Amino acid sequence: MAASEPAVGTDAAAGFLLQRHRWHPAEALPWLIAIAAFFVFPGHLALGTQVLIWILFALSLDLVLGYAGIVTLGHAAFFGTGAYAAGLLSAKLGWGEPLTGLAFAGVCAAVVGLVSGWILLRYRGLTLLMLTLATTIMLYELGNARADITGGFDGLTGIAITPLLGAFQYDLYGRTNYLYALAVLFTLFLAARRIVYSPFGQAIIGIRENVRRMSAIGSPVHRRLVTIYTVSAAIAGIAGGLYAQSNSFVTLGALSFERSATVLIILILGGTGRLYGAFIGAVVFLLLEDHLAKLSPAFWEFGVGLVLVLTVLFARRGLLGLFEDSGRSIARLWR
Repeated sequence: MAASEPAVGTDAAAGFLLQRHRWHPAEALPWLIAIAAFFVFPGHLALGTQVLIWILFALSLDLVLGYAGIVTLGHAAFFGTGAYAAGLLSAKLGWGEPLTGLAFAGVCAAVVGLVSGWILLRYRGLTLLMLTLATTIMLYELGNARADITGGFDGLTGIAITPLLGAFQYDLYGRTNYLYALAVLFTLFLAARRIVYSPFGQAIIGIRENVRRMSAIGSPVHRRLVTIYTVSAAIAGIAGGLYAQSNSFVTLGALSFERSATVLIILILGGTGRLYGAFIGAVVFLLLEDHLAKLSPAFWEFGVGLVLVLTVLFARRGLLGLFEDSGRSIARLWR
């Protein structure tokens, strides 16, 4: 009997992962809304494309913050690396094919994530937080110092992207860009979802919950953290590549601390460790920013800050958690 117990435990764990990995009907809602927005708001697809890029960027941060428990203020380092990689590939080398440009952006960001993660993830807490911030500042200053390559504060221009798949032209309304960004987001979301519900993903969550216990049972903690950090960096780099391709322009702002802080706010607003929190956070933040900036260009940040404070105080699991709790309460009332 003792020899069969590990097998039983393994089967139970596998069954649990399979159950969690199954799709729920409610998960189709964000994608249906994104598709409907293409037809309902044809004049706002440029904004919609930026929302999708921010969702992808926040999703990459959720892998390290929400699931691995790695607190970072330097995620813009990977976004900016991807943006400049895709931009320079087109502007300096004349290679404008979008899909290979995105792949190149992801690889470059993954290399930065692997090298920096191997060193930085040996530390924890405030030390790690400051080191990630320092990494972004160093890359920002490097980009500024090599203005002959990056364009410095004037930005990188001359980015020309060829038709998608050789057939779909980029129009002034942003329709191709929107569908392109949506397809990339959906593909990488499937990859992220598969990762977090895999045994590797569960090990990452275990590290987040109790790193000492995971080390004690022989789990390769550092290697797994570096792996998820690299994957997250690659996805952030692809988001940066999409940003460069959709705007045909890259500035040092792609590497700035403000971008790291913004994506962190978006994720906290939506809810960490949930995947779909990135969707809600990005949509609410960017739409709120857009409308408040029109109402009061000088004080719109006060409104965003107020919403964030209320979320932190009364919705500890973010807006997604608040919606889930409200749904359960309504369901109880109807029983």
